[in-house]
Amino acid sequence: MSTPADKRLLELLDKWLTSLELHGKYSSLDDDSYWKIQPWIEHQRPNRWILDLAKQKAVALKAQVEERIKSGDAQFSDSLELMIFLANLVGSEHIERFIPMAETQNERHLTPAESALESNVTGTREMPKFVAGKQPAANSSANPQVARVERKGAPGAKAAAKSAGKAPKAPADTTAGDAGAAEGGPPQGDPAHAAREQVVADAVRLVQWGRKWFELPELVARMAGRPPLAEIRRILKENKPAIDEKAKN
Repeated sequence: MSTPADKRLLELLDKWLTSLELHGKYSSLDDDSYWKIQPWIEHQRPNRWILDLAKQKAVALKAQVEERIKSGDAQFSDSLELMIFLANLVGSEHIERFIPMAETQNERHLTPAESALESNVTGTREMPKFVAGKQPAANSSANPQVARVERKGAPGAKAAAKSAGKAPKAPADTTAGDAGAAEGGPPQGDPAHAAREQVVADAVRLVQWGRKWFELPELVARMAGRPPLAEIRRILKENKPAIDEKAKN
């Protein structure tokens, strides 16, 4: 007889397999169509061989779970759930490289022009090249289109970034800063404001992934470039209604 943990695990594996099937279908789309087909959260587009490997392992794991259920092992699924929890809470170094959940009910209908497939798609995609030490932009999670442009290395984006780096600093008593203060919000470019926006975006993403509220401070603190844990707890507490509302949408 299956336990509640067995049922939860089998449901999760079925959901993963359905998602991987959709990803397999999307692997033939060009980049513009891929980013429109689902309401994706920020991630690196997975290669076909990674999708095939993930599906192979998910099928194998499901077979093992079903075999353990038949043999009357009531602890196997509980142990796997604990491992999933600990791997996310303790072992995760970053959370950008993953295969996001694709759901049939969220699939968007593309126009004929948008749904055109790449003519030279093969079963293996070239592995992306990463620059050592490069960190994602602070607001990349809030704007997938910006992040995609940065990953593609668009000349316009690089030129804009270079120009921005050479721009002179504004005086401390600029009218823009005064206007921001008059409106009751921090002036644009304020590090504290940027940190708050980043923590809120991280929390929204994690809640959408199914993380519990008490897990958020530790998970966000493990990401590179985030404020100290105490500051993260304060930001989350002050912005809980806004985070819950954004996560629902």
